[in-house]
Amino acid sequence: MTTLTDTVPANRTIAAAGAIFVYAMLIGFTDNFVQEIAADAGLWQFHATRTAMAFALLGLASVPLGLRLRPKSWGAVAFRSFVHGSAMVVYFGCLAFLPVAVVAAGLFTAPIFVLLISRFAFGMQIGPFRILAVAVGFIGVMMVLGPEGDMAIGPATILPVAAGALYALGNLATRQWCAGETAETMLAGFFAALGVYGLLGLAVLAIWQPAVPEGVEGFILRGAVWPTGTFLFWTFVQAAGSLLGVGMMVKAYQMAEASRVAVFEYVILPASAFWTWAIWGDLLSLRATAGMALIFLAGLIIALRGK
Repeated sequence: MTTLTDTVPANRTIAAAGAIFVYAMLIGFTDNFVQEIAADAGLWQFHATRTAMAFALLGLASVPLGLRLRPKSWGAVAFRSFVHGSAMVVYFGCLAFLPVAVVAAGLFTAPIFVLLISRFAFGMQIGPFRILAVAVGFIGVMMVLGPEGDMAIGPATILPVAAGALYALGNLATRQWCAGETAETMLAGFFAALGVYGLLGLAVLAIWQPAVPEGVEGFILRGAVWPTGTFLFWTFVQAAGSLLGVGMMVKAYQMAEASRVAVFEYVILPASAFWTWAIWGDLLSLRATAGMALIFLAGLIIALRGK
């Protein structure tokens, strides 16, 4: 029986799951050291510096590896880069005035938006098992993150969900409009968007010059400062890890349907928790462990149905 998914590149669900696992382990490791960066510099300087380092690494690797950085469709790559970059800016910006759990829970509504956009914008048929998997995975995320249930709904609490919607739209653009692009092309576009946001943020703060709290509390409002060795080292680790990790994520979305791959991204939570335990010695609660079991169950349902 012919389905709508037969009209797009063949799904390689298991391979996509493996790529997402590598991505999650890399990002989970590097993100555990953002606090080291935040203590010495600001978010916008971090984005601008990391982009410069990422482009330097891409430039060094482009010739020996034969990388193609020039897009086939400038418009499609620019749109995807802008949307994904905007999602990350909104996500990190919300950390200045909302609990991390609320912001992260909002971002991980992305699979729900992937399903909704796939169904109503592209007319794709979404089976009940994948709907169930997303629901189970989202419940697991809520159990792991434990967002407060007594927060009033308002513009501040809607912004993380907006980040999730933007992230979902960028993931769909990867599959629908950028299938013919190389992973390195979209990596360059992604970092370029974040670099532009970083420079704009530095320019605004240079004019505004707000009062900046000391340490990690001043991460969002801190403008350009003289970089320390710690900042440069961990920013380079972030650049190298993000290049490889995000590259694996991009390949995953090119190998399988976005509504399937999106659920696998839940594995970044247990991956981050593992590195938090391995690096800092922090242990998970029983509730968080149960939530992660639900996350893996959601991934298993998607993998079996995809196969």
